[in-house]
Amino acid sequence: MPPTDIPAEIRERAGRIRLALFDVDGVLTDGRLWYAEDGHELKAFHVHDGLGLKRLRANGIEVAIITARISHLVAQRMAELGVVHLYQGQSDKRICFDQLLHALQLEAGQCAYTGDDLPDLCVMNEVGLAIAVANAHPTVIRHAHWRTQKEGGSGAVREVCDLLLESQGKSESELAAHLGSR
Repeated sequence: MPPTDIPAEIRERAGRIRLALFDVDGVLTDGRLWYAEDGHELKAFHVHDGLGLKRLRANGIEVAIITARISHLVAQRMAELGVVHLYQGQSDKRICFDQLLHALQLEAGQCAYTGDDLPDLCVMNEVGLAIAVANAHPTVIRHAHWRTQKEGGSGAVREVCDLLLESQGKSESELAAHLGSR
Protein backbone atom coordinates (compact mmCIF):
# COMPACT_ATOMS: atom_id res chain seq x y z
CA MET A 1 0.00 0.00 0.00
CA PRO A 2 1.32 3.45 -0.79
CA PRO A 3 1.47 5.96 2.06
CA THR A 4 -1.77 7.76 2.86
CA ASP A 5 -0.18 11.22 2.81
CA ILE A 6 0.31 11.35 -0.96
CA PRO A 7 -0.36 14.84 -2.31
CA ALA A 8 -3.52 15.39 -4.33
CA GLU A 9 -1.45 16.43 -7.38
CA ILE A 10 0.31 13.04 -7.41
CA ARG A 11 -2.99 11.19 -7.06
CA GLU A 12 -4.40 13.24 -9.96
CA ARG A 13 -1.40 12.41 -12.13
CA ALA A 14 -1.68 8.72 -11.15
CA GLY A 15 -5.37 8.76 -12.03
CA ARG A 16 -4.55 9.52 -15.68
CA ILE A 17 -2.01 6.73 -16.19
CA ARG A 18 -2.71 4.12 -18.89
CA LEU A 19 0.87 2.85 -19.31
CA ALA A 20 3.30 2.13 -16.46
CA LEU A 21 6.93 1.85 -17.54
CA PHE A 22 9.74 0.48 -15.41
CA ASP A 23 13.50 0.16 -15.56
CA VAL A 24 14.94 -3.17 -14.35
CA ASP A 25 18.28 -2.92 -12.55
CA GLY A 26 17.79 -0.79 -9.45
CA VAL A 27 13.99 -0.75 -9.81
CA LEU A 28 12.75 -4.33 -10.26
CA THR A 29 16.01 -5.54 -8.70
CA ASP A 30 18.23 -4.07 -6.00
CA GLY A 31 20.66 -2.88 -8.65
CA ARG A 32 23.45 -5.28 -7.79
CA LEU A 33 24.81 -7.52 -10.54
CA TRP A 34 25.39 -11.08 -9.34
CA TYR A 35 27.52 -13.54 -11.29
CA ALA A 36 27.92 -17.25 -10.61
CA GLU A 37 31.32 -18.97 -10.88
CA ASP A 38 30.45 -20.09 -14.40
CA GLY A 39 29.80 -16.47 -15.43
CA HIS A 40 26.01 -16.72 -15.53
CA GLU A 41 24.13 -13.70 -14.27
CA LEU A 42 21.74 -14.00 -11.33
CA LYS A 43 18.89 -11.62 -10.45
CA ALA A 44 16.40 -11.49 -7.60
CA PHE A 45 12.89 -10.14 -8.16
CA HIS A 46 10.48 -9.28 -5.34
CA VAL A 47 7.29 -11.37 -5.52
CA HIS A 48 5.16 -8.42 -4.36
CA ASP A 49 6.34 -6.42 -7.37
CA GLY A 50 5.28 -9.26 -9.66
CA LEU A 51 1.77 -9.35 -8.27
CA GLY A 52 1.56 -5.58 -8.57
CA LEU A 53 2.42 -5.77 -12.27
CA LYS A 54 -0.19 -8.50 -12.79
CA ARG A 55 -2.80 -6.37 -11.01
CA LEU A 56 -2.05 -3.38 -13.25
CA ARG A 57 -2.57 -5.48 -16.36
CA ALA A 58 -5.76 -7.04 -14.94
CA ASN A 59 -7.13 -3.55 -14.36
CA GLY A 60 -6.45 -2.22 -17.85
CA ILE A 61 -3.13 -0.46 -17.27
CA GLU A 62 -0.47 -1.50 -19.78
CA VAL A 63 2.96 -2.43 -18.40
CA ALA A 64 6.25 -1.96 -20.23
CA ILE A 65 9.86 -2.61 -19.30
CA ILE A 66 12.65 -0.55 -20.88
CA THR A 67 16.19 -1.50 -19.94
CA ALA A 68 19.65 -0.88 -21.34
CA ARG A 69 20.91 -4.33 -20.42
CA ILE A 70 19.93 -7.65 -22.00
CA SER A 71 19.11 -10.55 -19.71
CA HIS A 72 17.45 -13.89 -20.31
CA LEU A 73 16.35 -13.80 -16.66
CA VAL A 74 14.41 -10.59 -17.24
CA ALA A 75 12.74 -12.07 -20.31
CA GLN A 76 11.83 -15.18 -18.33
CA ARG A 77 10.38 -13.23 -15.40
CA MET A 78 8.36 -10.89 -17.64
CA ALA A 79 6.99 -13.89 -19.56
CA GLU A 80 5.88 -15.44 -16.24
CA LEU A 81 4.05 -12.20 -15.43
CA GLY A 82 2.50 -11.84 -18.89
CA VAL A 83 4.33 -8.57 -19.64
CA VAL A 84 4.51 -8.36 -23.42
CA HIS A 85 6.10 -4.91 -23.76
CA LEU A 86 9.70 -5.81 -22.93
CA TYR A 87 12.46 -3.76 -24.52
CA GLN A 88 16.01 -4.79 -23.67
CA GLY A 89 19.29 -3.40 -24.98
CA GLN A 90 17.88 0.12 -25.24
CA SER A 91 20.81 2.54 -25.14
CA ASP A 92 18.42 5.46 -25.79
CA LYS A 93 15.26 4.78 -23.82
CA ARG A 94 13.55 7.86 -25.26
CA ILE A 95 13.47 6.39 -28.78
CA CYS A 96 11.86 3.21 -27.46
CA PHE A 97 9.38 5.26 -25.40
CA ASP A 98 8.36 7.35 -28.44
CA GLN A 99 7.81 4.20 -30.52
CA LEU A 100 5.73 2.64 -27.76
CA LEU A 101 3.57 5.77 -27.43
CA HIS A 102 2.88 5.65 -31.15
CA ALA A 103 2.12 1.90 -31.16
CA LEU A 104 -0.28 2.15 -28.20
CA GLN A 105 -1.75 5.48 -29.36
CA LEU A 106 -1.06 7.17 -26.03
CA GLU A 107 0.20 10.58 -24.99
CA ALA A 108 3.18 11.04 -22.69
CA GLY A 109 0.90 12.48 -19.98
CA GLN A 110 -0.86 9.10 -19.77
CA CYS A 111 2.36 7.36 -18.80
CA ALA A 112 4.28 6.80 -15.58
CA TYR A 113 7.95 5.87 -15.52
CA THR A 114 9.82 4.46 -12.53
CA GLY A 115 13.58 4.76 -12.58
CA ASP A 116 16.66 4.95 -10.42
CA ASP A 117 19.59 6.32 -12.42
CA LEU A 118 20.65 8.89 -15.01
CA PRO A 119 19.71 6.88 -18.17
CA ASP A 120 16.08 7.00 -16.96
CA LEU A 121 15.86 10.80 -17.00
CA CYS A 122 15.22 11.09 -20.75
CA VAL A 123 11.88 9.30 -20.29
CA MET A 124 11.12 10.58 -16.79
CA ASN A 125 11.25 14.16 -18.08
CA GLU A 126 8.54 13.36 -20.66
CA VAL A 127 5.90 11.40 -18.73
CA GLY A 128 2.89 12.53 -16.74
CA LEU A 129 4.16 10.84 -13.57
CA ALA A 130 7.90 10.40 -13.01
CA ILE A 131 8.76 8.17 -10.05
CA ALA A 132 12.10 7.52 -8.36
CA VAL A 133 12.69 4.56 -6.09
CA ALA A 134 13.84 5.45 -2.57
CA ASN A 135 17.50 4.69 -3.27
CA ALA A 136 17.66 6.39 -6.67
CA HIS A 137 20.51 8.68 -7.67
CA PRO A 138 19.98 12.18 -6.16
CA THR A 139 19.57 13.77 -9.60
CA VAL A 140 16.81 11.31 -10.48
CA ILE A 141 15.07 12.07 -7.18
CA ARG A 142 15.17 15.81 -7.97
CA HIS A 143 13.51 15.20 -11.36
CA ALA A 144 10.80 12.87 -10.03
CA HIS A 145 7.25 13.89 -9.19
CA TRP A 146 7.12 11.22 -6.47
CA ARG A 147 9.53 8.93 -4.61
CA THR A 148 8.72 5.51 -3.21
CA GLN A 149 9.38 4.66 0.42
CA LYS A 150 10.86 1.29 -0.50
CA GLU A 151 14.09 0.73 -2.37
CA GLY A 152 14.39 -0.85 -5.78
CA GLY A 153 14.10 -4.63 -5.60
CA SER A 154 12.42 -4.39 -2.19
CA GLY A 155 8.81 -3.73 -3.11
CA ALA A 156 9.11 -0.24 -4.65
CA VAL A 157 7.35 -1.37 -7.84
CA ARG A 158 4.43 -2.68 -5.79
CA GLU A 159 4.15 0.74 -4.14
CA VAL A 160 3.87 2.30 -7.59
CA CYS A 161 1.28 -0.26 -8.71
CA ASP A 162 -0.79 0.27 -5.58
CA LEU A 163 -0.64 4.05 -6.02
CA LEU A 164 -1.90 3.81 -9.59
CA LEU A 165 -4.69 1.41 -8.73
CA GLU A 166 -5.84 3.33 -5.65
CA SER A 167 -5.77 6.64 -7.53
CA GLN A 168 -8.01 5.11 -10.18
CA GLY A 169 -10.41 3.57 -7.65
CA LYS A 170 -9.49 0.04 -8.70
CA SER A 171 -8.04 -1.43 -5.54
CA GLU A 172 -11.03 -1.76 -3.26
CA SER A 173 -13.28 -3.67 -5.67
CA GLU A 174 -10.46 -6.08 -6.42
CA LEU A 175 -9.78 -6.55 -2.73
CA ALA A 176 -13.43 -7.33 -2.07
CA ALA A 177 -13.41 -9.91 -4.87
CA HIS A 178 -10.37 -11.65 -3.36
CA LEU A 179 -11.87 -11.70 0.14
CA GLY A 180 -15.25 -12.92 -1.05
CA SER A 181 -18.03 -13.46 1.44
CA ARG A 182 -16.92 -15.16 4.60
